[in-house]
Amino acid sequence: MTAHSICVFCGSRPGRNPAHALAARLLGEGIAARGWRLVYGAGDVGLMGEVARAAQGAGAATFGVIPTHLVRAEVGKRDLTTYIVTEDMHERKKVMFMNSEAIVVLPGGAGSLDEFFEVVTWAQIGLHAKPILLLDQDGYWQPLLALIDHVIAEGFAPAALRDLFQTVPDVAALFGALELALA
Repeated sequence: MTAHSICVFCGSRPGRNPAHALAARLLGEGIAARGWRLVYGAGDVGLMGEVARAAQGAGAATFGVIPTHLVRAEVGKRDLTTYIVTEDMHERKKVMFMNSEAIVVLPGGAGSLDEFFEVVTWAQIGLHAKPILLLDQDGYWQPLLALIDHVIAEGFAPAALRDLFQTVPDVAALFGALELALA
């Protein structure tokens, strides 16, 4: 079993649907069960905290990256295998991306959208070919997918934009896609 590093972008809030927190926990446990490493935003709140605590509790290596200005707000989780404090958000994203082989995006807010679009843009301009998986738990990302389709229909992006990421409906499908992509 190869030890892969999976970057997880997700909300620093739990959201209203408990299925999202459950998916985050299942993701953390599944990363550990496969002997993989979690790379994430180093927070101990919201979905970030759920995925990290589950991964740690199941024995996974954890690699967290947090900018100085969010250490207090996101309750920087200092008991990770690796805990890195960056100067800003840009450096955080770069360090997370550079230390992972695949990107998973769980439900989240503006920060998660920023992270998703940055890695998709990097793929679009040829800077990487890492798998990007969007976990559409309970249809959370359907409005985003409709917007992306609108952008394509309006001629602001090629149809190939949709090929730069894969949308999966649940954690089981997510791991199936990850295992295939990382084989």
